[in-house]
Amino acid sequence: MMSRKDNRSYNSIREISLENNFSPYAEGSCMVKFGATHILCTASVDNKVPFWLRGSGKGWITAEYGMLPRSTHTRMDREITKGKISGRTQEIQRLIGRSLRSVVNLELLGEVQIKIDCDVIQADGGTRTASITGAWIALHDAIKFLMSKGKIDCNPIVAQVAAISCGIVNGNPLIDLDYNEDSSAEVDANFVLTDSKKIVEIQTTSEKKVISKDEFLNLYQIVENKIDILFKKQLDIISWWDL
Repeated sequence: MMSRKDNRSYNSIREISLENNFSPYAEGSCMVKFGATHILCTASVDNKVPFWLRGSGKGWITAEYGMLPRSTHTRMDREITKGKISGRTQEIQRLIGRSLRSVVNLELLGEVQIKIDCDVIQADGGTRTASITGAWIALHDAIKFLMSKGKIDCNPIVAQVAAISCGIVNGNPLIDLDYNEDSSAEVDANFVLTDSKKIVEIQTTSEKKVISKDEFLNLYQIVENKIDILFKKQLDIISWWDL
């Protein structure tokens, strides 16, 4: 089994930190850290739903994702200066939105829209999975805000959701890839699960080799055995069952 630069075992995740109420202005916020990957997730309440949902009685949750210019080893231009966002950014923010909507009863939310912003301050791999994990905390706090203001009667969140990466590097299965591992992986995967281990989404890409069913199931088993660490971290800072 290959050695990792931080001396983690193949099935060990990086040090995880979740800090809610990080932003004094947003209705919900969380600073999430997966090792050297740091992301600020905020949730903003908008009393207007998209036009195609007006009059439906249903709410909506959407997400935006972006990387600060010096979140990486070399400076990158802000996407807004290019006049359009990249395909990668569109893919990630759609994934975040889908993941959060999957664990919310949109009818109980009512005609309210919650906008999630995930801003990468420092990137060292796994930014999309860290964003999902932290965004759930921000969403929770925005829901708590709506309930405290009497805008909704009950908690529409039906489950926790978290995500983590896993892949094959130099023939070895590894969980929670950092940038160097991710950039050299033969297989790269992102797993989005609920706290009851139901699958929200799995993205698996064969970068340099195809994998067998058994290899894929091995990756899934590694994630299934470790993702409870993330759910516990979420519950350590909130009391969402009391809403």
